[in-house]
Amino acid sequence: MYGDLLDLPDPDPVYHTYRAACLFYMGKYKEAEAEVDRGPRSKLQSRIHFHCAHRLNDESKLMNYHQQLSDSLEDQLSVAAIHYLRSHYQEATDIYKRLLLEHREYLALNVYVALCYSKLDYYDVSLEILAMYLQAHPDSAIAVNLKACNHFRLYNGKAAEAELKVVTDGSNGLDMDNFLIKHNLVVFRNGENALQVLPPLIGTPPEARLNLVIHYLRNGEIEEALNLVKDLEPQTPQEYILKGVVHASVGQQFNDQEQLKMAQQYFQLVGASASECDTIPGRQCMASCFFLLKQFEDVLIYLKSIKTYFYDDDDFNWNYGIAQAASGNFKEGEELLLLVQNERHLVDFCYLSWLARCYVMNGKSRLAWELYLRMDTSDESFSLLLLIANDCYKQGAFLYAAKAFDILERLDPAPEYWEGKRGACVGVFQQVIAGRESRDSLRDVLSMLRNTSNPQVEYIIRIMRKWQSSNKEGGFEDGPSM
Repeated sequence: MYGDLLDLPDPDPVYHTYRAACLFYMGKYKEAEAEVDRGPRSKLQSRIHFHCAHRLNDESKLMNYHQQLSDSLEDQLSVAAIHYLRSHYQEATDIYKRLLLEHREYLALNVYVALCYSKLDYYDVSLEILAMYLQAHPDSAIAVNLKACNHFRLYNGKAAEAELKVVTDGSNGLDMDNFLIKHNLVVFRNGENALQVLPPLIGTPPEARLNLVIHYLRNGEIEEALNLVKDLEPQTPQEYILKGVVHASVGQQFNDQEQLKMAQQYFQLVGASASECDTIPGRQCMASCFFLLKQFEDVLIYLKSIKTYFYDDDDFNWNYGIAQAASGNFKEGEELLLLVQNERHLVDFCYLSWLARCYVMNGKSRLAWELYLRMDTSDESFSLLLLIANDCYKQGAFLYAAKAFDILERLDPAPEYWEGKRGACVGVFQQVIAGRESRDSLRDVLSMLRNTSNPQVEYIIRIMRKWQSSNKEGGFEDGPSM
């Protein structure tokens, strides 16, 4: 329509400005910028330039047009909006609250303040402020959606979904085609219908791309997640964090050191930033950064500061448990790893190997051995067996070290496995003599020794049987040598 008006003789040049505003809302920021320059100089022209500069990531233009803005209501609303979009939530809150004091009749300002408080993790405060607007407009899709999001953070997805019924069931409300509601129902339902709902919404709410990435990560589709974020230029802490998580996942799965380095840098950028360093996500980022650097004492500093918020969180307990164990705190490591309930975690080799190490270091080698016995034969079970064999040997749990080396030797008759088994069997013998191991253990030792065709075997067995013969009380008679 504005194009038609501009084709008339002697049109009002302000139509260029209005047309630019339409182009901006259509997401055509470069066209909007060119169009608004054809209109007269005005406060509206400056505001359109200001918003276009933000969308086009032009920092110099953004600062230039920021300086041209006045203390008028419209200009200050634009400044607050840009602060909000750049994750400067406290600065946006300060402007909105000041404007609300001056214009109490503008009820929508309550929604803007509530949005800021929600982003600052003050969900209760956000709900309290939002209630003022909902009293006047109970079927507002934006306000009800924000209320549902706060309930999701405070409680769970079911509580959040219940709040949306005002707009999904109300006769005057919006239906299920509302993109915010469709998007958030996927989140509230823990990813249900994510692949049907989220792909078409990418670019509409910024969270659609991020939540689709999260869906791929949760389902082990790492490369799909990487494809979604590789061209994403992060602007918010959430985007930096998610890029870090994706690069860390790819790096760990494919042993790609370059990906791990990128992940570490993204985590450090967020964790060390002034706006995020004291937030829970900021501290998680620093912990993740140090985890990738294998500086586990530093990991513990950050995870200890937020552990009260994550008692039942499997991922947190996994990371915290491994960090404790890697720092030599095996008792704490075992306790934390045993809190993990996720079935996928419980069969993961990384989890099993660290739990086995904790068991051995805490004098519970039998439990570590049982972890191995429950595994199917594979490269991972071989690796766990090797870990148990060496850790048990170091800890003086010679019986289980001998059992592990015995199986390793049968799977791969390498000389070092025989040497490990020989040392462990002699270690058991010494513990039996010292009364620190049951005499019945010698039966297992003698049986394991006979599995090896080595000239040293007969000599060791002869020494053990000689000791048995001279110490028959409470002992047992061994069968003939094979």
